[in-house]
Amino acid sequence: MSQHQKLLSLALIVFGAIFCLIYPLAVVWPSGWAWHEGSPASNDYYMMIVGVYATLGVCLIIAARNPLANASLIWFTVWSSVVHAAIMAVQAVSQPMHQGHLMGDVPALMLVAVVLGGLMLSARSRTAAIA
Repeated sequence: MSQHQKLLSLALIVFGAIFCLIYPLAVVWPSGWAWHEGSPASNDYYMMIVGVYATLGVCLIIAARNPLANASLIWFTVWSSVVHAAIMAVQAVSQPMHQGHLMGDVPALMLVAVVLGGLMLSARSRTAAIA
């Protein structure tokens, strides 16, 4: 496994673990991670998001074993993070009570997209150069 693939594997494990921790993040910093009042468990929609992200987190951790064989999952994570962050940014700007998200989950998702996307491009180009 190349150095680029090792970095990609590490990033997948780190981001996968963070995705599994969305619920505790909302408990500790609700204005940056939850879009409703009250505890995270008090909102059915939020609990669905927690379930989806925890599932994606586990899949990213598994994908770390062989990142290039799981490219479609990683690219889904990249592009869905961009779309999710863009939608949340528009909502946060248009709703003053949600502006804390501009310092929480919006930049976090963009970080996921930039890091994973960059590492994927780097790992793929490195692998193509060797072949």
